[in-house]
Amino acid sequence: MFETLGSLTTSPWIYAVVALSVVLDVFLPVLPSGVLVITAAAAAAAAGAAGPVPVPEQVPDIAALLVIAATSSVLGDMAAFRVARRGGGRLERAIARSRRLTLAQERLGTALARGGGALVVIARFAPAGRSVVSLGAGKTHRKVTEFLPWSALAGMAWAGYSVALGYFGTQWLGAAWLGTAVSVLALFAAGALAGFVIRRPSPAV
Repeated sequence: MFETLGSLTTSPWIYAVVALSVVLDVFLPVLPSGVLVITAAAAAAAAGAAGPVPVPEQVPDIAALLVIAATSSVLGDMAAFRVARRGGGRLERAIARSRRLTLAQERLGTALARGGGALVVIARFAPAGRSVVSLGAGKTHRKVTEFLPWSALAGMAWAGYSVALGYFGTQWLGAAWLGTAVSVLALFAAGALAGFVIRRPSPAV
């Protein structure tokens, strides 16, 4: 898989693929958007370490990759937020059937009502956590001004973490494939930790 993604990073379409993947994975959490961002950053790091060797023009620019990943994350969140606000009874019934969705929705509402949206940031790293939070915020008709700033912070944190993993991991380990593999494991570890924090019962007030 890494070889396939690696060849994609030299394509002029890499930014469009990253943007589309990050936007859509709020609806399809199985999309490897994080892996794709890491692989693109690793390719940029490997090209930078090549020294005097000519660098292909298609190698991703780190700054552009960071901005596109963060922006696409927010756009995807807001799309899910809008869909959920207009979802009606079908979405409500789907959420009601899932204890995890119901619990996450309740916790999100409490967190946003208290002016603290750290849960939105943490959930961005958890498997399907972004979907739960964005849909839950829309379904409960939270104000855009309550949700958007935390979504933006979550997108920047996730994009910064993913890009830094791929870029610095490859620089430190010296090989793009090794840096990518280790960085992906670190991304999954962060997701597992975030999932644990979200599932942990809230302390009694």
